[in-house]
Amino acid sequence: MTNIVLFGPPGAGKGTQADILKKTYNLIHLSTGDMFRYNIKNKTDLGQLAQSYTDNGKLVPDEVTIKMLNAEVDKHLPCNGFIFDGFPRTEAQAQSLDQLMTKKSTQIDAMIALEVDDEVLVKRLLERGKTSGRPDDANENVIRNRIKVYYDETAILKSYYQKKDKYYGVDGVGSIDEITTRISKVIDDL
Repeated sequence: MTNIVLFGPPGAGKGTQADILKKTYNLIHLSTGDMFRYNIKNKTDLGQLAQSYTDNGKLVPDEVTIKMLNAEVDKHLPCNGFIFDGFPRTEAQAQSLDQLMTKKSTQIDAMIALEVDDEVLVKRLLERGKTSGRPDDANENVIRNRIKVYYDETAILKSYYQKKDKYYGVDGVGSIDEITTRISKVIDDL
């Protein structure tokens, strides 16, 4: 199995690249955002539990997220591997993900982080905001705050995966094909 944590700031192109990579390598794309929306919409036990936190303005505890991830991983086993998008965000979550993968007799092979200059991100997100309907893509101050939060959160994760020799920074600027080629080189060399 090949298991990748795909990371990058908002607007870096994670969703676009995940769609290409899942087809190219026959991997399962697990987006925590999609996972939460699915469980909440379908009123699963975990979805209702997650919503009880979000309705009160609280973050969903890691153990609830890990249970959702475990259920999603189990749905797709056996498979060629996973692309984790949006998780982990903290060192504790990375450790929990490592434990989950060990229980499945596999591991995280790489954290691939798309690296894009802040001004390029702001421009991309404002452009996306014109068609996405997402209010968080239409306000430059909100966008800059999202980028700041990303860097504040992921600096720790970068260090965590570097210590394991599993961190790969990839230039996220260029054409979609150029970026895919850079990411594919990392995956092919694993």
